[in-house]
Amino acid sequence: MPLPSPEPVTVANRSPHLVEGRGELSCAVTDALRSGRPPQCAPGAVLEADAWGEDLQLALYLLYELHYRGFDAVDDAREWDPDLLRLRQAMEARFLDALRTELSDAPRTVEDAFAPLLVEHIDLSGSLSHHLETEGELWQLREYAALRSLYHLKEADPHAWVIPRLTGRAKAAMVAIEYDEFGAGRADRIHAQLFADLMSDLGLDPSYGRYLDHAPAPLLATVNLMSLFGLHRALRGALVGHFACVEVTSSPGSRRLAEAMRRCGAGPAEHFYAEHVEADAVHEQVVRHEVIGGGLLTHEPALEADIALGCASTVLLEDRLADHIRRAWCRGGSALRRPLP
Repeated sequence: MPLPSPEPVTVANRSPHLVEGRGELSCAVTDALRSGRPPQCAPGAVLEADAWGEDLQLALYLLYELHYRGFDAVDDAREWDPDLLRLRQAMEARFLDALRTELSDAPRTVEDAFAPLLVEHIDLSGSLSHHLETEGELWQLREYAALRSLYHLKEADPHAWVIPRLTGRAKAAMVAIEYDEFGAGRADRIHAQLFADLMSDLGLDPSYGRYLDHAPAPLLATVNLMSLFGLHRALRGALVGHFACVEVTSSPGSRRLAEAMRRCGAGPAEHFYAEHVEADAVHEQVVRHEVIGGGLLTHEPALEADIALGCASTVLLEDRLADHIRRAWCRGGSALRRPLP
């Protein structure tokens, strides 16, 4: 009998290393995780922190990561440490309040929230994927991949938290989409593995969490958003809205990014995005008509405003990230906190 195939070598199974803090809150979290003691910060530190800033967003990311793979040399039991959870709750409230304030005029219905996303704009001058497709350079593709690795190496994981919170058609459809995201039974086709392969093709380290210290606050906020929605049953509607927004907007952007990879001679790196062109076009229909329309809104119509919030929040944070990257590149500099080697 032949031996079973080994685990793909491009995705490291070890926990990432803990990074240094960027301010009072994140330093309090890192010190607490290293020492095993409660976090120590001033009583008003959360309220005084910038909800979009490096300090709060990194602190939130570190605490959320305890629910994924944790950190090397940090006790797994800290995932449910009551002192860390209290601090996280305060920062989540700050983050969620900032989102609701920014989106005070955003649509409250599913139809109004998703209608603008279903038509591809003729003017793509502000599109980051269009820039990469038409004039992006290989170093920019590498920076983009390093940034996105914090999401794509855990792709579909936070959305899986919604499955036990759904019933009937919504649950069945969500599981069907997640089955595709996790490779349809093939470890080498798991989307996170495909992205790790892409990183290797680009000469990047595919280790999980490797580029956390390079990632600026606008990127951390996009990852924190789905963790925030995923970890709270009360925000299950927002998580579905986030997932639907990602699926609706993925296919056109993936097509442009696959072309950018080909144009820059990045080799097999295009496979990740080529996979998403077709798959997400199907997923978009399933999530809109089965998960939302035929399922969640039928059983829980009161969640419509939350679904719209999840969509609008995703658009807001993706736009903020794209603006950050474009401004840095237009100045001829790196979009990372420090450039790649």
